Amino acid sequence: MTIELRKDTSAVNFAAAANRPFPTDFLFGAATAAYQIEGAAHEGGRKDSIWDAFSRVPGAVINADNGDVACDHYHRYADDVALMKRIGLQTYRFSTSWARIRPDGGPVNPEGIDFYSRLVDELLGAGIKPWLTLYHWDLPQALEERGGWANRDTAELFRDYALSVHDALGDRVDVWTTLNEPWCSSFLSYTGGAHAPGRQSVPDGIAAGHHLMLAHGLAVQALRERDPKLELGITLNLAPVHAVNPQDPADVDAARRIDGQFNRFFLDPIFRGEYSADLVEDLGPLGLDAVMKPGDLEIISTPIDTLGVNYYHGEYVSGHAPAEVRVGAAPTDRTTRSPFPAAENVHWHPQDLPITAMDWEVEPDGLRDLLVRVHREYADAAGVRLFVTENGAAYDDVVEADGAVHDAGRAEFLRGHLGAILDAVDEGVPVHGYFYWSLMDNYEWAWGYDKRFGLVRVDYGTQERTIKDSGLSYSAIIASRSLPAAPQAS
Repeated sequence: MTIELRKDTSAVNFAAAANRPFPTDFLFGAATAAYQIEGAAHEGGRKDSIWDAFSRVPGAVINADNGDVACDHYHRYADDVALMKRIGLQTYRFSTSWARIRPDGGPVNPEGIDFYSRLVDELLGAGIKPWLTLYHWDLPQALEERGGWANRDTAELFRDYALSVHDALGDRVDVWTTLNEPWCSSFLSYTGGAHAPGRQSVPDGIAAGHHLMLAHGLAVQALRERDPKLELGITLNLAPVHAVNPQDPADVDAARRIDGQFNRFFLDPIFRGEYSADLVEDLGPLGLDAVMKPGDLEIISTPIDTLGVNYYHGEYVSGHAPAEVRVGAAPTDRTTRSPFPAAENVHWHPQDLPITAMDWEVEPDGLRDLLVRVHREYADAAGVRLFVTENGAAYDDVVEADGAVHDAGRAEFLRGHLGAILDAVDEGVPVHGYFYWSLMDNYEWAWGYDKRFGLVRVDYGTQERTIKDSGLSYSAIIASRSLPAAPQAS
């Protein structure tokens, strides 16, 4: 595989700008997920996950794309780690595949676990800290056929899977994230139907959300008992939610409901051992009352050490329809529904902001707003360390004749959000690290290969990797451990 490292031609003069230093313990990283990059879908004992099955559903994924090959990381992991080292990453957040390690939810597959063991050794050899996520949406399809996350038994099976991974990697990996974005793997997947397994059931989505949180708590308890020194946590996709008109009761209630079903459904049980009263009123009759069992909230609120915050854009909502509708979801042929169980007459309004190729608004200050809120309302009192574990943007990259990718929009997105983190630090929020999403272009779920988020371009035909200008800019920021406050044109 060829890795091309070029001089930075992104028209940014770092030396001429006033620099803002990052905290001395701040970690710079990038993130990926197993199904999105590994490929080798039917090699090494791996069996189908729900995403393998979902990608075969007509109209579910653009171009019927799948992860059979993806970025071929399974075979090219050593070269990819070398690429990370060239960029200067201090840490790499990756996920292990349940479908590879315990295919069909059954016994441990030695060949599958060995892949991750070799990856961890490669990272450590390159001086890069492994940051392991146990679940990034690749539930074994066999378990989905037994009820999936709507089945309470899946939570206990997840705990067993977590311990199996620890058996193999616990001597070398000290940071463990249980789940990535459980909102997506519950409400978006079991109620909205936009992600695997594609169900469109309100009770199933609520059950999946609760059982995912129960799985998190069970895994944290088991791993903590196994090794008290581990740094344990979870990653949530969160967003600031604002009413279009704070004086309009319909808008205020719309913001309350979306904040409850997007943010507080997960934050409150983890940090407070409860679902808020207004959320129970909204969701209790729809299925929450039926799935909650005595002792669940005590398990879910087992103390954690880290919280990963994934941020892409804010939510600007109203009780009234907007003049312009901006969807921001994959334009697939398959009909889906709202992922929010109780969001009748809630409408999303566009703001006058730049947008990415996903039609997502670029709002760096929303990250500052979010970090300040999460720290003050949840993490600070619990002594939980905050990390931004995903943040990135898709743009329509253009490859120049010499192979260069001058992705100025992505480079500016990166600098803007790193600046927002420093703004939060200035307000007293101790943010300990940042992981750009994603290290490389990859399989973007229902968008297939239609959108590119990477700091590194992947030519899917040749598997050649090329570091984009955004990757070179990030490399310069990491090397200087500072951010130009006002980039100037060369």
